[in-house]
Amino acid sequence: MNKEQLHRYILQNTGNESNVCQIYAIKDGKTAYDDCWHGFKTLDAMNVNSVTKGVMGLLAGIALDKGYIKSIDQKVMDYFPDYTVKRGEKTIYDVTIRHLLTMTAPYKGKSEPWKKVCTSPDFTLAILDNLGGRNGITGEFRYATLGIQILAGIIERATGEKCIDFANRNLFEPLELPKRIPHGDSSKEDQFDFFMNKNPRKYEWYTDPKGCVTAGWGLCMSAKDMAVLGSLVLDGGLYGDKRIISEEYLKDMLTPHIKLGERFGFMNYGYLWYKPYDDREVYAAIGDSGNIIYVNKEMNVSVGMTGTFKPRIFDRVEFIEQKVLPTIVSML
Repeated sequence: MNKEQLHRYILQNTGNESNVCQIYAIKDGKTAYDDCWHGFKTLDAMNVNSVTKGVMGLLAGIALDKGYIKSIDQKVMDYFPDYTVKRGEKTIYDVTIRHLLTMTAPYKGKSEPWKKVCTSPDFTLAILDNLGGRNGITGEFRYATLGIQILAGIIERATGEKCIDFANRNLFEPLELPKRIPHGDSSKEDQFDFFMNKNPRKYEWYTDPKGCVTAGWGLCMSAKDMAVLGSLVLDGGLYGDKRIISEEYLKDMLTPHIKLGERFGFMNYGYLWYKPYDDREVYAAIGDSGNIIYVNKEMNVSVGMTGTFKPRIFDRVEFIEQKVLPTIVSML
């Protein structure tokens, strides 16, 4: 399949790939593929949903490298001395940053309290109310989009600056990517529009009323932005001759720390990044609607993909490997 054929395939697709907006790939340090659909251009941005979590994994590493976070085994509550723990709650004192990064932190209740958190004045403090529980630390994987909000709060308290400013200064700007701006509004209607609107967005990041970013979703990036972040991972934390993040942390971030079940395709999980195969050097930050940063160390290629809201589309690794990578090879 060549580039024109792949473009037509997506253009005429009525199934899983019908919502693809952008694909951008970098191989051996150079742009290897760049194409857009649905009126999008290369530099347009899109809410990349849970790919945001993968970026938070990188920011946690940068904060660790710079000494703001002393260890990922630090207790979460070390950063919230002013938070009033609910009566009878003991487990919360045992939760560490590592538990947040590996999604093994325990939470009360069976489902995430979206309404409570997303209508509160401080999303971080609101989700802290759900952290812990009577079962203690079990080590069980529990996918918690709202739970990652606590990580943004930790970065802000550790660094003394807004998470979005820390991200701009230490990640986006050093990679020569556009600065992100706070989204601003956080009403119920606005949140719905933020997920459902199929038009390009600004280079923004959703924020709560306190100006803290939503750490589990809401970062707006282009496919190019994501491919550049993937290249940073490929190159062991270097951008040209600039060290952005330590190679030591990246290795730890990508190391499988837990094996996921059938719901997540039996992939491995590192620190907010997936390793789809046991025996291959392939990694990904994955979000709903097919948004993805795909990193293949064997081929030295990173791929970013964006997609408008489309339910029940999660993992585009197979599509990339069956359609996009062969197209890139055909263009060499």
